[in-house]
Amino acid sequence: MSGPKVAPVRWGILATGAIAASFATDLLEMADAQVMAVGSRRPESAKRFAERFGIPRAYGGWEELAADDDIDVIYVATPHSAHRAAAGLCLEAGRAVLCEKPFTLNVREAGELVDLARARGRFLMEAMWTYCDPVVRRMTELVHDGAIGEVRAVHADFGLPGPYPPDHRLRDPALGGGALLDLGVYPVSFAQLLLGEPDEVRAVGRLSPEGVDVNTGLALGWDSGAVALLSCSITADTPMTAAVTGTAGRIEFPRGFFHPERFVLHRPGRDPEEITAVDGLRSYQREAAEVMRALRAGETESPLVPLDGTLAVMRTLDAARERLGVRYPGEG
Repeated sequence: MSGPKVAPVRWGILATGAIAASFATDLLEMADAQVMAVGSRRPESAKRFAERFGIPRAYGGWEELAADDDIDVIYVATPHSAHRAAAGLCLEAGRAVLCEKPFTLNVREAGELVDLARARGRFLMEAMWTYCDPVVRRMTELVHDGAIGEVRAVHADFGLPGPYPPDHRLRDPALGGGALLDLGVYPVSFAQLLLGEPDEVRAVGRLSPEGVDVNTGLALGWDSGAVALLSCSITADTPMTAAVTGTAGRIEFPRGFFHPERFVLHRPGRDPEEITAVDGLRSYQREAAEVMRALRAGETESPLVPLDGTLAVMRTLDAARERLGVRYPGEG
């Protein structure tokens, strides 16, 4: 016998770009979700998006979307330079928010959003789908249970080949361009999931003529003696793999570590173990499912993607940008 029918969580989508379209595609396949409205600064863009996905309401402004009382939660998919303004507007209007990664341009903006959400008692979560992935969750369980001993090193990379023209968003300082925020957030988040916030951050890289990083390496250090060697690029197609090495073994992720289907556990004296975890969901659906679970439970933060962890990642990204010499408009 099936349980009682659960009322669908009602979603709004803020922005109409490629990521918003991918999210909408996945969300519309979830029986316990209902997409009520889409909002854009351009009315014609919102209308086209609504027609494409069969969304009932199209708003030519963020304010109208945020003010819609038939919406429970809003997914913010703007360029990250607009995350602070868009997410803040939605929180002020009383909506729960799922905000794309990177959470904001810097930790100051991130802290403002977290403070606002906590003061208003509203749910807020960064859309870090990696943390919601069942394979990654299984890996963290094994690591925390001591399957590979004490973690000594994390290696991870994420690079795209480009080339991207000067007017592309990835090279536009006004849009928070650069490899670090767009791609490096994944390796950094992966390392900090296991080791927490680093005690030391070093960064080297090459900047574009516009002043954003295009090829970056990070060395993170912890007082425990653990290290992480991470890289990101918008000039090279890197392996996109990850490895976690401990005193009693290691875990290796194949290409696509940020939304993996499997990993291999290596331990001395044993055959390699391939480990998978299946939940029947795709990456966007996993983060949406976690949001809906939390809302139904009355939670204002997700234990899988805690806000303090998001702030810690933003501090690391800020420190890395300081060492690289990357400054965005309005940061001084």
